[in-house]
Amino acid sequence: MEDSVTSEEDLEALIEGMDYIPGHFHLPLHLNGEAPAGKPELRRRDTLLRLESLRTQLETESGQLQYAVRNLLGLLDFHLERLPEAEEAFRAVCREEPANLNAWANLGYVYDRLGREPEAGECVEKVSALMGLGDGGDDQDGPRLRAARCLAEQAYTQPWDVELEGDAELRERLTAALTLYNRALDYGGQLIPIEEKRSWYFKMATIYIRLDGLIRDQEDVEYSRLPLYNKAMRLLTDVLESDRMHLKALAWCYVGVLLERKDEFSTVPMAIHDCGYTDSEPLSSYGLAIKFATDDALILNQLANIFLQLGKHDMATGISNMALNVLPDPELNWQAYCNRAKISVMAYVRDLERAKQGHAGIPDRQGLREAKADLERVQSVRPCLRTHLEMAQVYYYMGVDAVQESLLVDEGAVNSALVCLARALQCPPGESLPELQLLRGRCLLLKGEEPNAADCFLQALELQRPGAADPAVLRCLLTALLACCCQGPDTDGAICRLEECVRRAEKSYSVAVVRAELRALCRSHTADVTELSKTLVKRGRTKLVRHLLDSLQPRVKAPLARSFSV
Repeated sequence: MEDSVTSEEDLEALIEGMDYIPGHFHLPLHLNGEAPAGKPELRRRDTLLRLESLRTQLETESGQLQYAVRNLLGLLDFHLERLPEAEEAFRAVCREEPANLNAWANLGYVYDRLGREPEAGECVEKVSALMGLGDGGDDQDGPRLRAARCLAEQAYTQPWDVELEGDAELRERLTAALTLYNRALDYGGQLIPIEEKRSWYFKMATIYIRLDGLIRDQEDVEYSRLPLYNKAMRLLTDVLESDRMHLKALAWCYVGVLLERKDEFSTVPMAIHDCGYTDSEPLSSYGLAIKFATDDALILNQLANIFLQLGKHDMATGISNMALNVLPDPELNWQAYCNRAKISVMAYVRDLERAKQGHAGIPDRQGLREAKADLERVQSVRPCLRTHLEMAQVYYYMGVDAVQESLLVDEGAVNSALVCLARALQCPPGESLPELQLLRGRCLLLKGEEPNAADCFLQALELQRPGAADPAVLRCLLTALLACCCQGPDTDGAICRLEECVRRAEKSYSVAVVRAELRALCRSHTADVTELSKTLVKRGRTKLVRHLLDSLQPRVKAPLARSFSV
C-alpha cells in the first residue's frame, strides 16, 4: 500500500515539472472519456472499426511514425478491455524503440490498471530518465528529440479519435493535431532527421487540406481558406525533396489536388507562385505521382484510395489495374481488388440513380459481375466483415430490377446476399452496423417478409447516432410498417409500431426530414395510406393521421407586410 502511495506521489511530482506529458491516456479524446449515455455499444463499434483501419494503415507507415500507429493500436485495445493485447503492443514498441516515451508511459498505465505497482513504478522511472529529469548524465539533445517524437505521435492520434461525426468536432481534432506537430517541430528543431521531419510535414499538409475541405463549400470563407491552402502547398513542396518514393508520389498527388482548387479563389494563392506552380496543371502532378509509384503496389493502392475519395473513379480504376499488374496475388494485394470492386459497384449505383431519374438507360450489370469476381478472390484468402458486406451489396443489386429497385428479379441472388450478411454479422462489429441492418432489411422486404424487414430497419434506426442518421433507414422502415398495417394479420400491433416509429424518428431526425419522408410515403403508397388513415380515424387514433396530413401541407412563407408612406 505504501509503495502504491509513493508511486502516485512520485508520478504527481513528475507531472508538475513537465512541459509536456508522455503517453496517450491523458489526451483530451472522446476515446479516453465516458461513452455517450445509453450508447456504449456504439463506442465499442467505432473503436473496433478504428482498430481495423489502423491495422491496414500500419502497412503503409514506415520510420518513426510506425510507432505512432502501434501506440494507438495499444490504446484502442486497452479501451476494448483487451489488456493483454494492449500490454504486448506497448512492450513490443519498448523492445524495438527503447527511447519511445509514449510506449513506456502507456505501458506504465496498463500495469497500474492491472495492479502491478512495481512494474508501473519502473516505467515511471524510465520515463523520467528518458526525459532527462533524473540525475543521470544524459546529453541535452536526446531528451529534446525524444520529446519531439512524443508530441508528433500524440498529434498523429488526434484525427483517429471516435465520434467525430460533426464538422466542428473533426475541425477541433485536426487543429489540435497541427498544434502538437508544431510543438514537436519547435522542440526538436535541427535535431529531427530531415526525412522524419518531411514525414511530419506531409501529415500536416494533408490536415490543412482536410480543414480546407471542411469549409470550401461555405460562403464568404476565402479569407479563412487562403492560409490553409498556402501552408499545405508550401509543406508539400518541401516533401517533394524527400528521398522516399512513397512520400514523393503522395505529395505530387496532393499538389494536383491543390492545383485543382486554385480556381476556386478570386485571386491565385501566393503559394502557387512562391513554389513555382504558376504554369503547372493538375494532370501533370497526377502523372508524376503515378510515375514515382509505377513499380510499387502499396503506393499505387494509396493513390487509388485518394482518387476514389476525390470521385475520380476512372483514374482510381486505372491505378488499381496497375497495382494488380505489379502484384496480382490477392493475398498480398487484396486492397487493389477491393478498391476495384468498390469502384465498380459505385459506378453501377450512380448509373442506376440516373436511370431512375430518366437521364440514362438501363445500367450495365457487367460491372457487378466484375466486382463479384474481384471480391471472390479476396474472400478466398481474407474473409472479413468488409468483404462479406460488399459482396452482399453486389448480390443485392444483381437481384433487383435495374430501374425499379423494389422489384425482385433474381431471388437466388438476394438469398446469397442474405447469406453474406449472416457471415458479416459474425464478424465484430457487424451486429452493430446500421448499414448492414439496412441492407438486410431491404433484402427481406424484396422477399415479402415485411415484419422481419421492419425489425432490421428498426435496429438500423437504433444503431445510428443522432445528427448522423440516414433518411433511407426511416424511408424503408415506414414502407415496411405500412405494408404490415395493410396486409399483416396483426394490424393493431403494426399500427402501434408505426406510431412508435414516428416518435423515435422525431428524436433521430430533423422535423424537415420526418415530414419529407412521410410526404414521400403518402405519395408513393397513396391507396394504402388512405385506408390506414380511415382505420385510424375510426379507432380514434388521429395523431398519426395529423402527422400524415401535415406532411402534405405546403409550407408557404408569410407574405411581406406592405408599407405605406404618407
